[in-house]
Amino acid sequence: MRHALHHKKLNRTSEHRKSLIKNMLNSLIKYEQITTTLPKAKVLKPQIDKVITLGKKDSLANKKNLFSKLQDKINTRKVTNVLSKRYLNRKGGYSRIIKARFRYGDRAPLAIIELVDRDINAKKIDIKKKTKESKSETTPENTKEIKK
Repeated sequence: MRHALHHKKLNRTSEHRKSLIKNMLNSLIKYEQITTTLPKAKVLKPQIDKVITLGKKDSLANKKNLFSKLQDKINTRKVTNVLSKRYLNRKGGYSRIIKARFRYGDRAPLAIIELVDRDINAKKIDIKKKTKESKSETTPENTKEIKK
């Protein structure tokens, strides 16, 4: 019998859905705030709460289970070292969903899912600062030398 086997399918195959959730979990752990559609955010919220709860219990088996869910060493370390310390006294509810707007192209409802008490600077991790050296590398003089 198929009792209590319901979940949101998100109009995807099971492999695509699993990889989508895994990638969104990794992005949420890395940036601590992402914008996505409302149904995806509702699917992601229980998953991130389970991952953080798993990271709070410090044992080798839990670290291996965490790595099997995330498949990323950096995010696994962040969950076990940073997020578990941040939410040590919190019993649950590590994330929140904020309804944002409707997407321009198809009017899909968008939502912001973020970690409670998040680090604001985590959003800027991959943004590279422009320096004078990088600007001089892309001058027209250097591009002419490459073409020759």
